[in-house]
Amino acid sequence: MAERPALQDDAKVSMIVEGAELADGGEGDADMAERRRLGTLREYRIMDTGPAEGFDRVTKLVAELFDAPIALVSLVDDCRQWFKSTYGLDVSETPRDISFCQHVVLSEEPLVVTDVVGDPRFADNPLVTGDPHIRFYAGVPLRAYNGAILGTLCLIDRKVRPALTDAELDRLQDFAAIIMAEANLHRTVAERDDVRRMLDRALDFSAIAIWQYDPRTSKLEWRGATAELWGSDFDTALSGVGGAIDRIHPDDRAQVQLALRESTDGGTPYAVEHRIMHPERGVRWLAIRGDWDVLANDALLTGISIDITEQKSRQENANLLMRELHHRMRNLFATVGAIISLTRQAAHDVDDYVERISSRLDALNRAQNVLLGANFMTGSMHALMREVEAAFPRIRWSGPDLLLPENAVVAMALVFNELATNAAKHGALTTRDGRVDIIWSQDDESDADRRFHLRWSETGGDGRLVAPERTSFGTLLMERSVRNNLGGTIERRWEPTGLVCDITLPARWREA
Repeated sequence: MAERPALQDDAKVSMIVEGAELADGGEGDADMAERRRLGTLREYRIMDTGPAEGFDRVTKLVAELFDAPIALVSLVDDCRQWFKSTYGLDVSETPRDISFCQHVVLSEEPLVVTDVVGDPRFADNPLVTGDPHIRFYAGVPLRAYNGAILGTLCLIDRKVRPALTDAELDRLQDFAAIIMAEANLHRTVAERDDVRRMLDRALDFSAIAIWQYDPRTSKLEWRGATAELWGSDFDTALSGVGGAIDRIHPDDRAQVQLALRESTDGGTPYAVEHRIMHPERGVRWLAIRGDWDVLANDALLTGISIDITEQKSRQENANLLMRELHHRMRNLFATVGAIISLTRQAAHDVDDYVERISSRLDALNRAQNVLLGANFMTGSMHALMREVEAAFPRIRWSGPDLLLPENAVVAMALVFNELATNAAKHGALTTRDGRVDIIWSQDDESDADRRFHLRWSETGGDGRLVAPERTSFGTLLMERSVRNNLGGTIERRWEPTGLVCDITLPARWREA
């Protein structure tokens, strides 16, 4: 026999016989209690559901045991009472305001009325004066898990009957406990289904597919975001492990089969990363993890699939960047070594050597600042010129912003440094009114032999500038940078007020 929920300590069976009235309860928090009760009723999600064998068997058994023509499982909503199960009555619901069961809900106690005609609350009730012509009523509460009264299990007769004995009332309450056990099972199943739906949705959003592999049958079962990870045809194409193996990238199949065989033979966890040929999305990377569940004598491999394509792409980009950075650093060290060696041969003394080395290392630092501000592989012409202008404030420049590769950024930085240093020591920048203008442009794209043109113009000098008597290391450095590194030409002429330098290169740089 099902355990009946215990009544509250102050609950007493009210045996209403021939017109006796229920005592009114205090109002207090009645509205709040009713809202709580209705909320609990909604939790069960049982209102307006179809017939259930478990409920119908109880009402039939109760009617036969108590020799009553009518037995009902009545659930009381805010404005109606609805019958989840009926025996001997074809009506599915009645208004709450004429309901007998609402009195049980309000009092939270059993109610037995032996002759409803003699009770002023029910004498004029349409259910008494009309069909089904109620004369006897006995109802016990259907008490929810939290104590809320959802409705009643009740007996109805069309003739006056004696009151139920204590033993009969206890038995009726035992059947009410059976009804609530069935209702609680329904609630638990509904909550489980909600959790499962929520989990499925969460899996869809998280792009995780759950799988289970039976090694005896090679059968695969899937849940979650399987269509996204493996293809929309997964339910047919991947019903067995063979179909999944076929979808794996040919270069990765052998390692996957070996890992699966070792896991199956040893009962060890399964973990692989491999590519698949996704029918809609092309090649994708998946990370697969699984472990064994032992059920009775059966062992099933259960796991997850996660798309790691983006992580793999970022990892590959990082590796590429590190290789590129390593290459750049080797080039940079080689350039620094050459500058140190050749500057030593051209320097007059230690102080001159330190000054020249520091100046050229500053130029390399400007180039690296430009590359660090981008992606290590290209740099902006405008960014480079801003670095030059910061070091030599009286330099002005104009021209389109171009994307220079790393070697061009370094070469141009060294060229500008040598020109600016010479201008500051010997040229236009030695005077207060001297200045430098740098202008560059590229030929039209329709020109088959497009060229990049840059002019360095010094003005405002003291008028005594003449061409140097010998070729300095700085000049050799500029010529090597332009001719050897950039494949162009550099021409210089010395005007009385300053140097004019024209640089021409192949137009290989695109605009930023």
